[in-house]
Amino acid sequence: MTRLATPNICTMTELREPQKVFDRANGQPVAILKNSALVGYLVPVEAVDQTEHRVATLEEVMEVLERSRERVQPILDYLRGK
Repeated sequence: MTRLATPNICTMTELREPQKVFDRANGQPVAILKNSALVGYLVPVEAVDQTEHRVATLEEVMEVLERSRERVQPILDYLRGK
């Protein structure tokens, strides 16, 4: 089962009227489904940050890695023996 990255969904048929899909999504990304399978995402321009992006600092990267360690450590342990 695929985990969707957004609660907003539409079907390929609904894409015949994309403005209705955009209106219903209120500026958020929309998962596009075909035969109940995820085929892609539709991302309105409002959902994309228009400001300049910055590079994460080493401290920020290390903090994220440390927060995710508990969740990914069993996978890393499993892969170590492969």
